[in-house]
Amino acid sequence: MYKYHCLNPIAGIGLNQFSDTYAAVEDMNEADAVLVRSAVMHELEFGENLKVIARAGAGVNNIPLDRCAEEGIVVFNTPGANANGVKEMVLAGLLLASRDIVGGIEWVKANKEDSNIAKSAEKAKKAFAGCELEGKKLGVIGLGAIGVLVANAAVKLGMEVYGYDPYLSVDAAWKLSRQIYHAKTTEEIYKECDYITIHVPAMESTKGMINAEALSLMKDGVIILNYARDVLVDEVALLEAMAAGKVKKYVTDFANPTVAGKDNVIVTPHLAASTEESEDNCAKMAVKEVMEFLENGNIRNSVNYPNCEMGLRGEYTRITIMHRNVPNMIGQFSTILAEDGINIANMTNKSRNAYAYTMIDVENEVTDVIVEDLKKVKEVLRVRVIA
Repeated sequence: MYKYHCLNPIAGIGLNQFSDTYAAVEDMNEADAVLVRSAVMHELEFGENLKVIARAGAGVNNIPLDRCAEEGIVVFNTPGANANGVKEMVLAGLLLASRDIVGGIEWVKANKEDSNIAKSAEKAKKAFAGCELEGKKLGVIGLGAIGVLVANAAVKLGMEVYGYDPYLSVDAAWKLSRQIYHAKTTEEIYKECDYITIHVPAMESTKGMINAEALSLMKDGVIILNYARDVLVDEVALLEAMAAGKVKKYVTDFANPTVAGKDNVIVTPHLAASTEESEDNCAKMAVKEVMEFLENGNIRNSVNYPNCEMGLRGEYTRITIMHRNVPNMIGQFSTILAEDGINIANMTNKSRNAYAYTMIDVENEVTDVIVEDLKKVKEVLRVRVIA
Protein backbone atom coordinates (compact mmCIF):
# COMPACT_ATOMS: atom_id res chain seq x y z
CA MET A 1 0.00 0.00 0.00
CA TYR A 2 1.36 3.39 -1.03
CA LYS A 3 0.46 6.48 1.01
CA TYR A 4 0.10 10.03 -0.26
CA HIS A 5 -0.45 13.41 1.39
CA CYS A 6 -1.84 16.59 -0.20
CA LEU A 7 -0.37 19.85 1.08
CA ASN A 8 -2.94 21.80 -0.96
CA PRO A 9 -6.36 20.88 -2.30
CA ILE A 10 -5.79 18.76 -5.41
CA ALA A 11 -8.55 18.30 -7.99
CA GLY A 12 -10.56 15.17 -7.35
CA ILE A 13 -10.43 14.15 -11.00
CA GLY A 14 -6.72 13.60 -10.48
CA LEU A 15 -6.84 11.92 -7.07
CA ASN A 16 -9.52 9.55 -8.36
CA GLN A 17 -6.90 8.06 -10.67
CA PHE A 18 -5.14 6.48 -7.69
CA SER A 19 -5.89 2.77 -7.50
CA ASP A 20 -7.02 0.98 -4.36
CA THR A 21 -3.36 0.32 -3.53
CA TYR A 22 -3.04 4.01 -2.58
CA ALA A 23 -4.33 5.69 0.57
CA ALA A 24 -4.45 9.34 1.64
CA VAL A 25 -2.82 10.15 4.99
CA GLU A 26 -3.07 13.22 7.21
CA ASP A 27 0.50 12.97 8.50
CA MET A 28 3.05 13.90 5.84
CA ASN A 29 5.72 11.90 7.70
CA GLU A 30 3.88 8.71 6.77
CA ALA A 31 3.65 9.51 3.08
CA ASP A 32 5.50 7.95 0.16
CA ALA A 33 4.34 10.83 -2.01
CA VAL A 34 3.36 14.46 -1.48
CA LEU A 35 1.22 16.44 -3.90
CA VAL A 36 1.50 20.21 -3.69
CA ARG A 37 0.46 23.35 -5.50
CA SER A 38 1.63 26.60 -3.87
CA ALA A 39 2.45 25.55 -0.27
CA VAL A 40 6.00 26.52 0.69
CA MET A 41 8.05 23.45 1.62
CA HIS A 42 11.48 24.94 2.33
CA GLU A 43 11.16 24.75 6.11
CA LEU A 44 9.45 21.37 6.23
CA GLU A 45 11.18 18.23 7.46
CA PHE A 46 10.73 15.16 5.28
CA GLY A 47 10.06 11.70 6.66
CA GLU A 48 12.21 8.73 5.70
CA ASN A 49 9.34 7.24 3.69
CA LEU A 50 9.02 10.22 1.34
CA LYS A 51 10.14 9.25 -2.15
CA VAL A 52 8.45 11.73 -4.45
CA ILE A 53 6.98 15.23 -4.50
CA ALA A 54 4.68 16.19 -7.38
CA ARG A 55 3.93 19.86 -7.99
CA ALA A 56 0.56 20.31 -9.70
CA GLY A 57 1.85 23.21 -11.78
CA ALA A 58 4.99 24.37 -13.53
CA GLY A 59 6.94 26.54 -11.07
CA VAL A 60 8.84 24.77 -8.30
CA ASN A 61 10.42 27.63 -6.37
CA ASN A 62 8.30 26.61 -3.34
CA ILE A 63 10.19 23.30 -3.10
CA PRO A 64 13.80 22.81 -1.85
CA LEU A 65 15.06 21.02 -4.95
CA ASP A 66 18.69 20.56 -3.90
CA ARG A 67 17.78 19.20 -0.48
CA CYS A 68 15.31 16.81 -2.06
CA ALA A 69 17.96 15.58 -4.50
CA GLU A 70 20.39 14.98 -1.64
CA GLU A 71 17.74 13.00 0.22
CA GLY A 72 16.91 10.94 -2.85
CA ILE A 73 13.47 12.50 -3.32
CA VAL A 74 12.35 13.02 -6.91
CA VAL A 75 10.48 16.25 -7.61
CA PHE A 76 8.08 16.39 -10.53
CA ASN A 77 6.20 19.28 -12.10
CA THR A 78 3.46 19.27 -14.72
CA PRO A 79 4.76 21.25 -17.71
CA GLY A 80 2.13 22.17 -20.24
CA ALA A 81 -0.84 21.05 -18.16
CA ASN A 82 -1.88 24.64 -17.42
CA ALA A 83 -0.40 26.17 -20.58
CA ASN A 84 -3.68 27.02 -22.30
CA GLY A 85 -5.08 28.73 -19.21
CA VAL A 86 -1.96 30.90 -18.88
CA LYS A 87 -1.96 31.65 -22.62
CA GLU A 88 -5.52 32.96 -22.43
CA MET A 89 -4.60 35.15 -19.44
CA VAL A 90 -1.64 36.61 -21.35
CA LEU A 91 -3.94 37.47 -24.25
CA ALA A 92 -6.28 39.15 -21.76
CA GLY A 93 -3.30 41.06 -20.39
CA LEU A 94 -2.37 42.28 -23.84
CA LEU A 95 -5.88 43.61 -24.36
CA LEU A 96 -6.15 45.16 -20.90
CA ALA A 97 -2.85 46.98 -21.39
CA SER A 98 -3.73 48.21 -24.90
CA ARG A 99 -7.28 49.35 -24.27
CA ASP A 100 -8.22 50.99 -20.96
CA ILE A 101 -11.00 48.48 -20.40
CA VAL A 102 -10.68 48.57 -16.63
CA GLY A 103 -10.84 52.37 -16.57
CA GLY A 104 -13.96 52.31 -18.73
CA ILE A 105 -15.68 49.75 -16.52
CA GLU A 106 -14.86 51.77 -13.41
CA TRP A 107 -16.23 54.93 -15.05
CA VAL A 108 -19.55 53.19 -15.72
CA LYS A 109 -19.72 52.00 -12.11
CA ALA A 110 -19.00 55.50 -10.82
CA ASN A 111 -21.69 57.03 -13.06
CA LYS A 112 -24.39 54.40 -12.68
CA GLU A 113 -26.85 56.95 -11.23
CA ASP A 114 -26.55 59.23 -14.26
CA SER A 115 -29.89 59.07 -16.11
CA ASN A 116 -28.12 60.25 -19.27
CA ILE A 117 -25.24 57.79 -18.92
CA ALA A 118 -25.40 56.73 -22.58
CA LYS A 119 -24.85 60.31 -23.75
CA SER A 120 -22.26 60.95 -21.05
CA ALA A 121 -20.39 57.82 -22.08
CA GLU A 122 -19.99 59.10 -25.63
CA LYS A 123 -18.22 62.15 -24.26
CA ALA A 124 -16.17 60.25 -21.67
CA LYS A 125 -14.97 57.32 -23.78
CA LYS A 126 -12.11 59.21 -25.42
CA ALA A 127 -10.35 59.13 -22.04
CA PHE A 128 -10.20 55.34 -22.29
CA ALA A 129 -9.15 55.05 -25.93
CA GLY A 130 -6.27 52.72 -26.70
CA CYS A 131 -4.54 51.04 -29.59
CA GLU A 132 -5.02 47.80 -31.49
CA LEU A 133 -2.70 44.80 -31.26
CA GLU A 134 -2.65 44.09 -34.98
CA GLY A 135 0.62 45.16 -36.55
CA LYS A 136 2.41 45.65 -33.24
CA LYS A 137 5.59 43.75 -32.34
CA LEU A 138 5.43 41.22 -29.50
CA GLY A 139 8.58 39.73 -27.98
CA VAL A 140 8.16 36.33 -26.30
CA ILE A 141 11.09 35.42 -24.06
CA GLY A 142 10.97 31.69 -23.36
CA LEU A 143 9.36 29.30 -25.83
CA GLY A 144 8.32 26.43 -23.63
CA ALA A 145 4.80 25.03 -23.47
CA ILE A 146 3.25 28.42 -22.59
CA GLY A 147 5.49 30.66 -24.68
CA VAL A 148 4.80 28.67 -27.85
CA LEU A 149 1.03 28.95 -27.37
CA VAL A 150 1.29 32.69 -26.68
CA ALA A 151 3.49 33.29 -29.72
CA ASN A 152 1.22 31.33 -32.06
CA ALA A 153 -1.92 33.02 -30.75
CA ALA A 154 -0.36 36.46 -31.16
CA VAL A 155 0.42 35.66 -34.81
CA LYS A 156 -3.26 34.91 -35.33
CA LEU A 157 -4.10 38.30 -33.82
CA GLY A 158 -2.01 39.91 -36.54
CA MET A 159 0.98 40.77 -34.37
CA GLU A 160 4.57 40.58 -35.56
CA VAL A 161 6.10 38.09 -33.12
CA TYR A 162 9.72 37.79 -32.06
CA GLY A 163 10.66 34.67 -30.10
CA TYR A 164 13.77 34.05 -28.01
CA ASP A 165 14.84 30.82 -26.34
CA PRO A 166 18.43 29.52 -26.43
CA TYR A 167 17.21 26.16 -25.11
CA LEU A 168 14.35 25.64 -27.55
CA SER A 169 13.35 21.99 -27.61
CA VAL A 170 12.73 20.06 -30.80
CA ASP A 171 9.08 19.53 -29.82
CA ALA A 172 8.57 23.26 -29.23
CA ALA A 173 10.26 24.12 -32.52
CA TRP A 174 7.86 21.85 -34.39
CA LYS A 175 4.89 23.59 -32.78
CA LEU A 176 6.01 27.15 -33.52
CA SER A 177 4.41 29.08 -36.35
CA ARG A 178 6.76 29.73 -39.26
CA GLN A 179 5.80 33.38 -39.06
CA ILE A 180 7.60 33.86 -35.76
CA TYR A 181 10.95 35.63 -36.07
CA HIS A 182 13.77 33.89 -34.22
CA ALA A 183 15.55 36.54 -32.15
CA LYS A 184 19.19 35.71 -31.43
CA THR A 185 19.39 37.71 -28.18
CA THR A 186 17.10 39.28 -25.62
CA GLU A 187 18.62 42.63 -26.57
CA GLU A 188 17.08 42.27 -30.00
CA ILE A 189 13.65 41.86 -28.44
CA TYR A 190 14.22 44.75 -26.05
CA LYS A 191 15.11 47.12 -28.90
CA GLU A 192 12.46 46.06 -31.40
CA CYS A 193 9.26 45.10 -29.58
CA ASP A 194 6.27 47.15 -28.45
CA TYR A 195 5.16 44.40 -26.05
CA ILE A 196 7.35 41.95 -24.14
CA THR A 197 6.08 38.88 -22.32
CA ILE A 198 8.30 36.62 -20.18
CA HIS A 199 7.92 32.85 -19.93
CA VAL A 200 11.06 31.49 -18.30
CA PRO A 201 11.59 29.60 -15.01
CA ALA A 202 12.87 31.38 -11.91
CA MET A 203 16.56 30.46 -11.64
CA GLU A 204 19.63 32.31 -10.46
CA SER A 205 20.40 33.16 -14.08
CA THR A 206 16.94 34.62 -14.75
CA LYS A 207 16.10 36.40 -11.49
CA GLY A 208 15.98 40.14 -12.11
CA MET A 209 16.60 39.68 -15.83
CA ILE A 210 14.31 42.64 -16.55
CA ASN A 211 16.50 45.16 -14.75
CA ALA A 212 17.50 48.79 -15.25
CA GLU A 213 19.97 47.89 -17.99
CA ALA A 214 17.42 45.81 -19.90
CA LEU A 215 14.78 48.51 -19.51
CA SER A 216 17.16 51.14 -20.88
CA LEU A 217 17.39 49.18 -24.14
CA MET A 218 13.63 49.03 -24.66
CA LYS A 219 11.51 51.25 -26.85
CA ASP A 220 9.80 54.21 -25.20
CA GLY A 221 6.24 53.26 -24.29
CA VAL A 222 6.93 49.53 -24.09
CA ILE A 223 4.39 47.29 -22.35
CA ILE A 224 5.75 44.42 -20.23
CA LEU A 225 3.80 41.35 -19.19
CA ASN A 226 4.90 38.92 -16.49
CA TYR A 227 2.87 35.76 -15.98
CA ALA A 228 5.89 33.64 -15.07
CA ARG A 229 7.41 34.71 -11.70
CA ASP A 230 7.63 38.10 -10.00
CA VAL A 231 11.36 37.67 -9.24
CA LEU A 232 12.15 37.84 -12.95
CA VAL A 233 11.52 41.59 -12.92
CA ASP A 234 13.31 44.22 -10.85
CA GLU A 235 10.05 45.98 -10.09
CA VAL A 236 11.67 48.95 -8.36
CA ALA A 237 13.67 49.66 -11.51
CA LEU A 238 10.55 49.08 -13.59
CA LEU A 239 8.52 51.65 -11.62
CA GLU A 240 11.34 54.15 -12.07
CA ALA A 241 11.32 53.46 -15.81
CA MET A 242 7.56 53.91 -15.81
CA ALA A 243 7.84 57.27 -14.04
CA ALA A 244 10.39 58.34 -16.66
CA GLY A 245 8.05 57.42 -19.49
CA LYS A 246 10.08 54.47 -20.74
CA VAL A 247 7.46 51.85 -19.75
CA LYS A 248 3.81 52.54 -20.54
CA LYS A 249 2.16 49.64 -18.69
CA TYR A 250 3.21 46.68 -16.57
CA VAL A 251 0.91 43.67 -16.36
CA THR A 252 1.70 41.07 -13.70
CA ASP A 253 -0.02 38.12 -12.08
CA PHE A 254 1.88 38.55 -8.82
CA ALA A 255 0.49 40.91 -6.23
CA ASN A 256 3.02 42.41 -3.83
CA PRO A 257 3.44 45.74 -1.99
CA THR A 258 5.84 47.08 -4.62
CA VAL A 259 3.34 47.09 -7.48
CA ALA A 260 -0.12 46.79 -5.93
CA GLY A 261 -2.21 49.91 -6.61
CA LYS A 262 0.47 51.68 -8.65
CA ASP A 263 -0.60 53.78 -11.63
CA ASN A 264 -0.36 52.03 -15.00
CA VAL A 265 0.28 48.68 -13.31
CA ILE A 266 -2.34 45.98 -13.83
CA VAL A 267 -2.07 43.32 -11.13
CA THR A 268 -4.08 40.12 -10.97
CA PRO A 269 -3.93 37.78 -7.94
CA HIS A 270 -2.10 34.80 -9.51
CA LEU A 271 -5.05 33.84 -11.71
CA ALA A 272 -3.26 32.61 -14.84
CA ALA A 273 -3.60 28.90 -14.10
CA SER A 274 -6.70 29.25 -11.96
CA THR A 275 -9.15 27.53 -14.26
CA GLU A 276 -11.00 24.31 -13.66
CA GLU A 277 -9.39 22.83 -16.73
CA SER A 278 -5.84 23.75 -15.70
CA GLU A 279 -6.27 22.45 -12.16
CA ASP A 280 -7.76 19.21 -13.46
CA ASN A 281 -4.99 18.73 -16.01
CA CYS A 282 -2.25 19.43 -13.46
CA ALA A 283 -3.78 17.04 -10.93
CA LYS A 284 -4.12 14.25 -13.48
CA MET A 285 -0.55 14.65 -14.70
CA ALA A 286 0.88 14.85 -11.16
CA VAL A 287 -0.91 11.68 -10.05
CA LYS A 288 0.20 9.83 -13.18
CA GLU A 289 3.82 10.83 -12.53
CA VAL A 290 3.63 9.65 -8.92
CA MET A 291 2.12 6.29 -9.84
CA GLU A 292 4.58 5.67 -12.64
CA PHE A 293 7.50 6.37 -10.33
CA LEU A 294 6.29 4.41 -7.32
CA GLU A 295 5.12 1.38 -9.29
CA ASN A 296 7.72 1.21 -12.06
CA GLY A 297 10.52 3.56 -10.99
CA ASN A 298 10.18 5.61 -14.17
CA ILE A 299 10.98 9.33 -14.01
CA ARG A 300 9.25 11.73 -16.37
CA ASN A 301 9.15 15.54 -15.93
CA SER A 302 11.52 15.64 -12.97
CA VAL A 303 13.16 18.95 -12.11
CA ASN A 304 15.98 17.62 -9.91
CA TYR A 305 16.77 14.18 -11.36
CA PRO A 306 17.21 13.01 -14.95
CA ASN A 307 14.24 11.71 -16.84
CA CYS A 308 14.72 7.95 -17.07
CA GLU A 309 12.29 5.25 -18.19
CA MET A 310 12.43 1.49 -18.64
CA GLY A 311 8.78 0.69 -19.24
CA LEU A 312 6.65 -1.61 -17.11
CA ARG A 313 8.50 -3.66 -14.54
CA GLY A 314 6.88 -6.89 -15.72
CA GLU A 315 8.06 -10.14 -14.17
CA TYR A 316 11.42 -8.79 -13.02
CA THR A 317 12.46 -7.26 -9.74
CA ARG A 318 13.52 -3.66 -10.34
CA ILE A 319 16.26 -1.94 -8.37
CA THR A 320 16.41 1.86 -8.57
CA ILE A 321 19.41 3.76 -7.29
CA MET A 322 19.74 7.51 -6.86
CA HIS A 323 23.32 8.65 -6.66
CA ARG A 324 25.71 11.43 -7.44
CA ASN A 325 26.97 11.73 -10.97
CA VAL A 326 30.52 10.37 -10.57
CA PRO A 327 32.53 7.75 -12.50
CA ASN A 328 32.43 3.99 -11.94
CA MET A 329 29.06 3.80 -10.20
CA ILE A 330 27.65 1.30 -12.71
CA GLY A 331 30.73 -0.89 -12.34
CA GLN A 332 30.37 -0.98 -8.59
CA PHE A 333 26.65 -1.86 -8.77
CA SER A 334 27.30 -4.63 -11.28
CA THR A 335 30.10 -6.09 -9.17
CA ILE A 336 27.95 -6.22 -6.04
CA LEU A 337 25.11 -7.95 -7.86
CA ALA A 338 27.46 -10.42 -9.56
CA GLU A 339 29.09 -11.33 -6.27
CA ASP A 340 25.65 -12.13 -4.86
CA GLY A 341 24.72 -14.26 -7.87
CA ILE A 342 22.20 -11.77 -9.24
CA ASN A 343 21.65 -11.86 -13.00
CA ILE A 344 20.95 -8.50 -14.65
CA ALA A 345 18.22 -8.68 -17.30
CA ASN A 346 18.18 -4.99 -18.22
CA MET A 347 19.81 -1.78 -17.06
CA THR A 348 19.76 1.93 -17.83
CA ASN A 349 21.45 4.98 -16.35
CA LYS A 350 20.85 8.68 -16.88
CA SER A 351 22.53 11.73 -15.40
CA ARG A 352 21.61 15.36 -14.90
CA ASN A 353 24.15 17.81 -13.57
CA ALA A 354 25.31 16.55 -10.15
CA TYR A 355 22.88 13.64 -9.90
CA ALA A 356 22.24 10.35 -11.66
CA TYR A 357 19.67 7.57 -11.63
CA THR A 358 20.20 3.89 -12.36
CA MET A 359 17.47 1.32 -13.02
CA ILE A 360 18.30 -2.40 -12.98
CA ASP A 361 15.93 -5.29 -13.71
CA VAL A 362 17.10 -8.57 -12.20
CA GLU A 363 15.87 -12.15 -12.41
CA ASN A 364 16.48 -13.01 -8.75
CA GLU A 365 15.12 -12.04 -5.37
CA VAL A 366 16.87 -9.00 -3.94
CA THR A 367 17.62 -9.50 -0.26
CA ASP A 368 18.05 -6.84 2.40
CA VAL A 369 21.75 -7.70 2.47
CA ILE A 370 22.12 -6.78 -1.21
CA VAL A 371 20.26 -3.51 -0.64
CA GLU A 372 22.56 -2.64 2.25
CA ASP A 373 25.63 -3.45 0.13
CA LEU A 374 24.39 -1.08 -2.57
CA LYS A 375 23.67 1.63 -0.01
CA LYS A 376 27.25 1.39 1.26
CA VAL A 377 28.64 2.47 -2.11
CA LYS A 378 30.02 5.97 -1.72
CA GLU A 379 27.85 8.64 -3.39
CA VAL A 380 24.69 6.49 -3.29
CA LEU A 381 21.76 8.50 -1.93
CA ARG A 382 18.87 6.03 -2.00
CA VAL A 383 18.19 2.45 -3.05
CA ARG A 384 14.69 1.17 -3.70
CA VAL A 385 13.47 -2.27 -4.72
CA ILE A 386 10.19 -2.66 -6.63
CA ALA A 387 8.98 -6.26 -6.63
